Amino acid sequence: MSSKNHSLLNLTMIIISWITIPLLGFRSIKRFLPASIFAVLLCSLDALIGKRRRWWAFYNKPQSFIRNEFPFLIGPMLAIALWILKWSYGNFKKFIILNAIGDIIFVFPLTRLFTKIKLYRLVKFNEIHFFLYFFYKAFFLYGFQYLYDKYKRFSN
Repeated sequence: MSSKNHSLLNLTMIIISWITIPLLGFRSIKRFLPASIFAVLLCSLDALIGKRRRWWAFYNKPQSFIRNEFPFLIGPMLAIALWILKWSYGNFKKFIILNAIGDIIFVFPLTRLFTKIKLYRLVKFNEIHFFLYFFYKAFFLYGFQYLYDKYKRFSN
């Protein structure tokens, strides 16, 4: 993928994701944003580890976290975390199912599409590993939100 197209795709992902966020409502954004930011930070740490261990590789040069992984994190990852928390927080089973569906959609058809258009490819990961890499973070997202709500109730 050309550098220009890569930049355009990154910008499009971020803009589309951020356009949906106001639809959540101010109260939901205020309530779930800390946990979503925590999830993005956790994924950022994981992305740095994954890049170092060559779990995946982006086709473009130079290899840059800000240009490659970061747009996925502050765009779709942040927005999806907010939406899933809004739709399912308080019902753990529903939360896990929605997370699994979202991760399956990203890992299987979207990763295949991104490999085909030469954005990134999996190197030392197969698709099942990649799914588990995303899915385990759902437990941290829910746990952080639970602790955050408990702290907010206790402090008021």
